Amino acid sequence: MHITLAATTLADTWISFDTSSLIRDFWSLTTDGLTYGAIYALIAIGYTLVYGVLRLINFAHSEVFLVGMFAQYFILQALGFTPAADAYNEGVALTVVYLIVAMLIAMIASGATAVIIERVAYRPLRKRGAPPLVFLITAIGASLAIQQAFFVWRGQNPEPQIRLMTPVHVFNIFSAQIDNVQIMIVVSAVILMILADSFVNRTKFGRGIRAVAQDPTTARLMGVNPEKVIMTTFLVGGILAGAAALLYTIKIPQGIVFSGGFLLGIKAFAAAVLGGIGNLRGALLGGLLLGVSENWGQALFGGAWRDVVAFVLLIAVLMFRPSGILGESLGRARA
Repeated sequence: MHITLAATTLADTWISFDTSSLIRDFWSLTTDGLTYGAIYALIAIGYTLVYGVLRLINFAHSEVFLVGMFAQYFILQALGFTPAADAYNEGVALTVVYLIVAMLIAMIASGATAVIIERVAYRPLRKRGAPPLVFLITAIGASLAIQQAFFVWRGQNPEPQIRLMTPVHVFNIFSAQIDNVQIMIVVSAVILMILADSFVNRTKFGRGIRAVAQDPTTARLMGVNPEKVIMTTFLVGGILAGAAALLYTIKIPQGIVFSGGFLLGIKAFAAAVLGGIGNLRGALLGGLLLGVSENWGQALFGGAWRDVVAFVLLIAVLMFRPSGILGESLGRARA
C-alpha cells in the first residue's frame, strides 16, 4: 500500500506512507539501522558518563567526535589512502592494520581533546562553584569554538572522500544481506562497549567513577580523588568517540566536514537520553533503537523524514518515561 499526500497537485511530495517499502525491506533496514545505532551508542557513552558524574550535558562532546574524524582522515592519507581510489589495494591484512592504526590515532586525539576541554573549560568553573547554567553555556561555547576553528582551517567544503572498505556480501539474515562493513562496525562497537562497561563496573577506576557520581564529598573522604576521576571520565568518553569517528567514516566516507559532528552529536545525545542518560547499557539500547527507527521511518515516510522520526521517537518515549527506557543507573548504583 502506498499513499501519498501533497499540498497541491503542483507541489512536490512532502510525505509518503510507503508501507510496502517498509515491509519489503524490513530486515535490511533493521540490520543497517543496527549499524548506525552501534556508532550512535559509542558516542552516547561520552554523554552518559559525564552526566552521571557531573550532572553536565557536555555539548562539546560532538566536537570531540569531530576531532577524531579529522585525525583519522589525515593519518589515513599519510598511510597511503587516497581520495581517488575506491579502496585501499595493498591487501586485506595491511588494510586492517592501517585501519587499526587510524582508529588508535583518532582515539588518542579525541581523548586528549576531551581532557583539554575538561581542564580548560569546566574545571575552573567547578573551582568557583559556578551554577549549572554557566556550565551549559560554556559547553555550547566550547562546541562552537572548536567547530569554527575547523571552519577557518578547512573551509566549508567536505574533505575529498576516502572509501576505506568496499562492501562485500558475507551472509544473509532472513532477507537482509550482511556485508563486511556492517560486521566490522557492529563487532568493533560491541567489543568497545563491553570494555567500557567492564571498566566502569569491574575496575578500581570504575568504582571511583560510581562513588563520585553518588557523593563527591564522601568519595573524597574515602580516599577517592574526584578531579582524577572526572578527568578519567572525559578521557574514556573521548576515546570511544574517536573510535566511533573511524567507524562512521567507514560507513559514510563523505561525512568529514567542519560541522559534521553536530548532527551526530545531537543524535548520540538523544540516544543517551532515550536509553536513560547515566546508564551505559541504556546508551547502547538507545543508540540501537534510534538507528533502527531512523531507517524504518525513512522507508515509511521518505528520506527527508529520517531525522524527524528519530527525535519524535525521543519525545514520545520521554513523555511516558522521562528517565529513559532503562532509567539512570550510574548514579543510583553508584558504588
